[in-house]
Amino acid sequence: MHDIWNPWHGCVKCSEGCENCYMYFLDRMREKDGAEIYRTALFDYPLKRNRDGTYKIKSGETLRVCMTSDFFLEEADAWRADAWDIMRQRPDVKFFLLTKRPERVPKCLPKDWGDGWENIFFNVTAENQKRADERIPILLSLPFKHKGVMCAPFIGEVSLKEYLSSGQIEQVICGGENYDGARPCDFDWVKRLQYECKEENVTFCFIETGTVFIKDGKKYHLPKKSLQSEMALKSGMNFDGKPIKFHLTDMLGLEIPEGIQYKPSFGKTCVKCASRPICNGCSSCGACNENGRIKEMTYN
Repeated sequence: MHDIWNPWHGCVKCSEGCENCYMYFLDRMREKDGAEIYRTALFDYPLKRNRDGTYKIKSGETLRVCMTSDFFLEEADAWRADAWDIMRQRPDVKFFLLTKRPERVPKCLPKDWGDGWENIFFNVTAENQKRADERIPILLSLPFKHKGVMCAPFIGEVSLKEYLSSGQIEQVICGGENYDGARPCDFDWVKRLQYECKEENVTFCFIETGTVFIKDGKKYHLPKKSLQSEMALKSGMNFDGKPIKFHLTDMLGLEIPEGIQYKPSFGKTCVKCASRPICNGCSSCGACNENGRIKEMTYN
């Protein structure tokens, strides 16, 4: 997927949300061990260029970082400075960071961090209320210009009301759990969380139901991620709150006008996808088959 940058792979489980980790599941399918942590061959992916010298990743694109690990994983400490340097070289690209380890962040920031870089969107996982109450106060105390919360896998009801009222959280994403042992996601939890976000005009995105979904007291089994996304979209839960403004620049510090920044384009399979608000758009990667259906995706 063209909007993912995995500078390293592998992770150490640290909380309830890790119990049925999708990365561990997919690694097992490839006869690999998800606990094996290594620097990937695409470590410098954001700096890759086309034959004409232009960057493969365009100005204004969003890259989701470490989707098969955790950017603040202790075992990756030796590589993180190089990863920060790559992000420093691409102030025109938005980097979406997600962690279950916000307590490690202060000791892991670059020396020139100041009050934060404009192109970094920092998020914490809040899979249940316990972890929300543990991680979000740390999130609010950290020097980042853009902050969000990811309630995924959504395995317990979460209220963010007291945190959203701070005005610091710009986006909340939620989605159910997948693969072996998936725990239920209850639609009532989703509706309550969306209501709280609407009250504070914070963008909310319900990206997928998960494999086991409860609606009106009835349990549904939805094994296909494409169907999960379609059902999430049909729920009408997605909400556009206050615009999130990233002041992206070139290496000289000159602001790049929004009019010339990358604009996502969406293919025929995207019409039913609930992730469109947070997606870079279609990459023409071959994920669509001749019937316009989305193939189940893994990673390399």
